Order: sequence, then structure tokens, then C-alpha cells
Amino acid sequence: MFNPFEPGFFDDPYRQYTSLREHDPVHRSPLEVWVLFRYDDVVRTLRDAGLSVQVDNATPTARMQMFAEQAPGEVERGAHSILNIDPPDHTRLRRLVSKAFTPKMVHGLRPRIQTLADDALDTMAAQGKADVIGDLAYPLPFTVISEMLGMPDGNRDEVRGWSHTLTKTLDPILTPEEVQAALAAADNMQGHVQDVLAWKREHPADDLLTGLLAAEDEGDRLSEVELLDQVLLLYVAGHETTVNLIGNATLALLGHPDQLTRLRSDPDLDAGAIEELLRFDSPVQFSRRITTGDLEVDGTTVPAGSFVLTCLGSANRDEARWGPTADELDLARADAGQHMSFGNGIHHCLGSSLARTEAQIALGTLVRRFPDLELAGDAERNNRVVLRGLESLPVTVGI
Repeated sequence: MFNPFEPGFFDDPYRQYTSLREHDPVHRSPLEVWVLFRYDDVVRTLRDAGLSVQVDNATPTARMQMFAEQAPGEVERGAHSILNIDPPDHTRLRRLVSKAFTPKMVHGLRPRIQTLADDALDTMAAQGKADVIGDLAYPLPFTVISEMLGMPDGNRDEVRGWSHTLTKTLDPILTPEEVQAALAAADNMQGHVQDVLAWKREHPADDLLTGLLAAEDEGDRLSEVELLDQVLLLYVAGHETTVNLIGNATLALLGHPDQLTRLRSDPDLDAGAIEELLRFDSPVQFSRRITTGDLEVDGTTVPAGSFVLTCLGSANRDEARWGPTADELDLARADAGQHMSFGNGIHHCLGSSLARTEAQIALGTLVRRFPDLELAGDAERNNRVVLRGLESLPVTVGI
């Protein structure tokens, strides 16, 4: 059974995924969702344009009913972000937002990302000991997305707390206390963004917020609720998943000294290494779809209106796709870029190019700046089912 509450799951979910791929790859969970574990099933489902992401197309699950009871009136919050809508609205909104995330635009950010990485590592060097999460993995992508959007300085710690609390709502089960904390965080984050948007209307600049406020595409514009939901999504997703990527990748390298040495000695590996590190321990473990009609998967019928979770982490370790070395870290793996860590299909991660660039620069600079980099204690897992990452990663950096 898929059971994220099994002891040891958060340390290593991949053992459970392996068993489910073999014995129950199209799994009906007691949580009233279907979960797919094989690479081919995951790819096929994510690419299926006939599936939906809109919650109103789903038959209510026990989790949805529980959340509705604990948080009446909250169903619509975030419902207009590109993560939660289908075409044609998804097509229109993604076109308006995606202009800031083209490979050309991201390439132009490389000098700034490098400067931020160097500054973070200067601070780490002065301390001798550091927390990779708090000192590098969080401030780097947070600063980048804040500057891209044109968010004001300040409130960084508060925003980090609100964002981190909000992402907990992606998990399958929340306590009443976690629901209330998430509602408070959502209110705070929404109020913060609304204040910034009001200020930005009076003080336009060369940034993404100003562009979205003025956005027109074939005569179309963002409505107020669409604008708010896109900005909130970009602000939160624009750093949370990259924090996990940098943290997970650093821990994986420290646990595989041969691969760490390999990367340190060969900068030409940087781009491919990030693909393999994404495959090996994905920062996003699941992506959901909703069936709009009965769906046949490997001879099993998934009824219309069902939530289907595609297990990206399992697909990335499927021996049928990656061979007998699927559970090994190999930074020179030729086809690592076929991983599912950024999803697939029309909802493929909008910021994948930015995340790759930030991680390449952060990790490449880190491992070469500090050849004596070592763990200085146990890494602390965030114990999240969907967004897999670390709360802290203590290291010594040497001289």
C-alpha cells in the first residue's frame, strides 16, 4: 500500500515505490485517489490532453470534504493559477506569463545568479560552518524571483515562513492545526502581494509585475483574480522547489564522494549533472490530474472524476526505463534529461529553465569553491510527501 506515514518513508520513499511498481503500479489508495508508479504510465497520463487539473471536475474525496468543513469558502483560492486551470484559459494565461521565462531571458540572468551565489559562499567561508539551506539554497532563488517580479526588499523571513506553510497543503492529509496555519499564511501572503501590486500600479518599473499589470496578448488581459493567483504561484513556486533541488542535490553529492569528485573536476558535467540529480531525488514527487471520463491504465479502469497522482519520484527510478542502475547516482548518465521532475505535457514546469540555471551555478560554484565540503551533522528532512526537501543541511566548508 502507498503509505507515506510508514516509518522511514521520508528518509527513503524509493523503497516503497519499487515495491508498488512491481506489485500494484495502478494503485487505488485508501485516501480515495489513484496513484501511478511506472514511468510509461506517468508520461502517458501527463501528456493526455483529455485529462483535467480543475478540482471542480473531480468527485469529492474524503480529504476534500474534510478540508471544506475545516475551511469553508476557501475552495476558490488559487483556482485561477495556471497550475489549476485547463485550456483555453490555461493556454491564454501561460502565454501571458511565460515571456519572462524563455531560455534567452533566463540566460541573461546568469551573471546576477553567479554574483548572488558568490556572495552567499563568501558568507559561508567567513563562518567556516554553514547551513546549505539557510545560507544558499533558500536566499539564492528567493532573491532571483523577487527581483524578477519586482517585489520590494524586506519581509524575507516572514514570506519564507508563509510560503513554506502554504506548500504543506499539497500533502494528502493535514491536521486541523495545519489547516488553520495555512489559512493564516494564505491571508498574509495575499495581503502582501495585493499591497505590492497597488504600489506597483503607481510606480511601474522594468519587472515582471509591471509587465503582468499591463499585459495584453491579442487584446486579452489578466483579470484581478487571475493576476493575484499568477503572482502568488510565481512567488511561491519560483523559489520553494529550487530550494529543494539545491538541498537534495547537495546531500546526494555528499553521500556519493566519487560523484562529487567527478563534478568538482569537470565543469563540463554541470548541465548533465543537474539532470541526473533531478532524476535521482526529485524536489517534486507527485503531480495530479483528474479524469474526465473512464481511463484505462494497464488494464485497470480509473473512473471518471478521479484524482490521479503521477509519482514522478517513482518514474525517475523505474528500472524498465533506466535499467539496473536506476537507483544509482551517475552524473554522466546520457539520458538523465528524460526525467519527470518538471512534469510533462501542457503543465510542464514554467520555470524549469530558471531552476536548472540556478542549480547549475549554485552547485558548481559550491563544490569547486569548497573542496573540503563535508557534512557537519544530520540533515533535517521537511517530511513532506509532495515537495521533498530539507529543512537544514549543516556543513563545514574548510578554508
